[in-house]
Amino acid sequence: MAIPKICGIETEYGVHVTGGADTNPTAASSLLINAYAADLAGRVGWDFEDESPGRDARGFVRDRGLAPEVETNLVNTVLTNGARYYVDHAHPEYSTPECSTTLELVTHDKAGETVLTASMAAAQRLLPPGQAVLVYKNNSDGKGNTYGCHENYLVERAVPFGRIVRDLTAHLVTRQIYTGAGKVGCELPGQHPAAFELSQRADFFEEEVGLETTLKRPIINTRDEPHADAERYRRLHVITGDANLAEVATLLKIGVTAIVLLLIEDDVLGGGELVLANPVAAMHAVSHDLTLAAPLELASGGQMTAIEVQWRLLDLARKYNEVRGLAPLGEGGDFVLDRWESVLTALESNASVLARTLDWTAKLDLIDAYCARHHCDLDDHRVQALDLQYHDLRPTRSLYRRLGLERLVDDAAIAAAVSDPPTTTRAYFRGKCLQRYPGSIVAANWDSVVFDLGGGPLRRVPMMDPLRGSAAHVATLLERCHSAAELVGQLGGEEESDG
Repeated sequence: MAIPKICGIETEYGVHVTGGADTNPTAASSLLINAYAADLAGRVGWDFEDESPGRDARGFVRDRGLAPEVETNLVNTVLTNGARYYVDHAHPEYSTPECSTTLELVTHDKAGETVLTASMAAAQRLLPPGQAVLVYKNNSDGKGNTYGCHENYLVERAVPFGRIVRDLTAHLVTRQIYTGAGKVGCELPGQHPAAFELSQRADFFEEEVGLETTLKRPIINTRDEPHADAERYRRLHVITGDANLAEVATLLKIGVTAIVLLLIEDDVLGGGELVLANPVAAMHAVSHDLTLAAPLELASGGQMTAIEVQWRLLDLARKYNEVRGLAPLGEGGDFVLDRWESVLTALESNASVLARTLDWTAKLDLIDAYCARHHCDLDDHRVQALDLQYHDLRPTRSLYRRLGLERLVDDAAIAAAVSDPPTTTRAYFRGKCLQRYPGSIVAANWDSVVFDLGGGPLRRVPMMDPLRGSAAHVATLLERCHSAAELVGQLGGEEESDG
């Protein structure tokens, strides 16, 4: 049986420096995070003990040390909500805590936007007048460079990785029709540079399967770094998604992919009917096709459009739900199914009715109206600026905010998620320990917390099961332990660590 779909999102934000300040993006990203973290009590760094990004799901390790993209010397901190906030590839990256429901993850993804917005304000107080570091939740600088929005899903280790490759690829290729953030300007050679695309990321994928995330990007990433008990779990690292501002788009991006993974774990898609003949070409074709009607070649010799692939997956998911239910998604599985169906119905008839629902439809509606009003084309520099301003996180400048897209979570829940962790995963233990014992924690990561109890070796408390460490498991224990020493003593069996 499929296991619970504990999920998370890692978002690299775009940065732009104005007013003559240092234009080094790494320095700008560090300034943002340091300025925000300066107000945190007992700031805690990241523990790299268990990092192994070079391990490949196909059974080999690229090297014995840290992969080049893991830069342990850059700013890296853990927040009281269980999230990780750090500099990655010259971008500020916010990694949500582990969440057990899709709506919970939407809330924590929005909390990340709040953290970045607060970081801009905090950095502004440190800069001279006229200088600023601006932050954008997008995926492309328009100059051939992209930065990622990655997803993580807990998957049963026993599921053959080859089955994941076979059955997930078509979904990742075709889900752009509701997950795309929209972009003016194709970055593929030979394509019209001023065309409008569904996705900001699709043009940058060159391989079907692989370990890389920054070049020769694969549709299926093979990084095998579970951050959990490797005998039981796999963490599927999905790198194809856009960074979404629209809450419905995030709901579908995570929720539908989690449902498809349930189908894969229980081998519902075993016939291979949705295997694409050329996934990379299809990835580009779907993004370039505003009609949503382009036929995609199947390995079996037939053809299906992106919408037809999604309808087929939905039909299988409905049947799966009738027989087995969607309990591994926690609360809200039926809600995801219903929104998936309503969005596909709208896309099939008239995508413009989703102008206040999805990112790409909202942006296209905005740009079409602007071009009609000002008698200009997509290659007009004002349109390029409009495209970027949609993603601007400054409340007074954000076109996303001005358009008033549909909300799924309220501001109070988002504000709470900035400081408090989810209650149903191990993120609860991590976050609450940081809140209660900040002076006694020297580092943390996804699967452990390292305590300094004074006078002896550091003590590492492992958290190898993402489903444990929840409020149900440890809330009472935390309440009765007034110090970290009491907590570690109560837990027992902790590892010793030199740092």
